[in-house]
Amino acid sequence: MKKEFKVSEFVQEWGVLIAFVLFSIFVFVKFPDVFHNPLTWRNLFSQNVDVGLIALGMTMVIIGGGIDLSVGSMLALTGVLGLSFLNRQMGSGSESSAVLLSALGMVGIGGVLGAINGVIITKFRVVPFVATLVGLLVFRSLALAYANGGTITSSSKNEWAKVALTGVTLPVGKAGMLIPWSVFVLIAVALFLGFLLNWTPFGRHLVAVGSNERAAKYSAISVDRVRLWTYTILGLCVGLAAWVASARLNSVTSTTLGQLYELDAIAAVVIGGTALSGGKGRIWGTFIGVLLLGMITTTLVAAGVSGYWQGVVKGGIILVAVLISRGKREN
Repeated sequence: MKKEFKVSEFVQEWGVLIAFVLFSIFVFVKFPDVFHNPLTWRNLFSQNVDVGLIALGMTMVIIGGGIDLSVGSMLALTGVLGLSFLNRQMGSGSESSAVLLSALGMVGIGGVLGAINGVIITKFRVVPFVATLVGLLVFRSLALAYANGGTITSSSKNEWAKVALTGVTLPVGKAGMLIPWSVFVLIAVALFLGFLLNWTPFGRHLVAVGSNERAAKYSAISVDRVRLWTYTILGLCVGLAAWVASARLNSVTSTTLGQLYELDAIAAVVIGGTALSGGKGRIWGTFIGVLLLGMITTTLVAAGVSGYWQGVVKGGIILVAVLISRGKREN
């Protein structure tokens, strides 16, 4: 029997990709001076790597029926601790080994902080919203206390910034276009999490937990273990984001780094088609959602729109995405 075509299902499945293509055409025509420049598109990728990494990890958490409001503060704390460790190591060994250990340390710290959130939620039965709201306050406070409310600057002159400032040069334009290594880190994480979600038992268990926790328990799925791993994975993504962000800036400001990143990450996840109620989501949708949000921000700047109004536009986009998702579930 031929399956009936439903516009709502088509929009739900491919809406973010269609929106990205249509908006790309619009900005190409409307703002040729900006979007005909290949560097604009390079910057669109490279300047959103840190938010993108967090959004990819957030996708896994939300599919499992959770949420994490602490990722921005976690990013700041991880960056502060990681750069402090780097500066201490610079005086006791080679620069390359110090950079490697510090990058791995940031990823490890992020994983530990994510696991702490997961333990509070799964073992102490604290609602994810409350648990991660506490994390938002505590992690930022610890970052401020450790950095004394200031900025920690990398003492590495060459190696630390390489992941954000060096990469592969593509034959675009007369001088070529440099694609930083950080962009490839983002793509690699997206591919790995996409494989994990779509092609492994863990991914199937994650969807089952987010869809119906009680049914998942009756199916002998360890709900707590699945959720703990999702928060740990998100923490690891935050660690990678801290490495990339601190390399791009060559410093970490304890007061502002990661501020409101949780909102941008959740926005990208929702725009990408992941249901906030859990049980449904796509890594590739989140990836495009990050790019679409970055493109909208660039367009608003090109159009001369005040930064004070950008939140209104993003909020409207999130609302529309949620309404589309809700309409799909009610049909």
